[in-house]
Amino acid sequence: MPRFLSLALVGLLALVHAELWFGKSGMGRVVGLQAQVDEQRRKNDDARARNDRLMAEVRDLKEGLEMVEEKARFELGMVKADEIYVRIAPPRR
Repeated sequence: MPRFLSLALVGLLALVHAELWFGKSGMGRVVGLQAQVDEQRRKNDDARARNDRLMAEVRDLKEGLEMVEEKARFELGMVKADEIYVRIAPPRR
């Protein structure tokens, strides 16, 4: 009887071990899913980097024009066609 019980337990252990390696949700599937996750993470990182570049470009286009206009106004004294430019100079001492 104890020998039969030992063989049965070893058989069950072998069955569980086989399911772990070759079953529907075994190690092969886990490795395959991990490869898919790694590939998706790489794609996400690439997309995130592209989005960051595009956001920086949009920000530069928005702020860049404002900065050019600001420099033209303050450094060169330029005005728009329908504006009147008034400069208040500090008092001389």
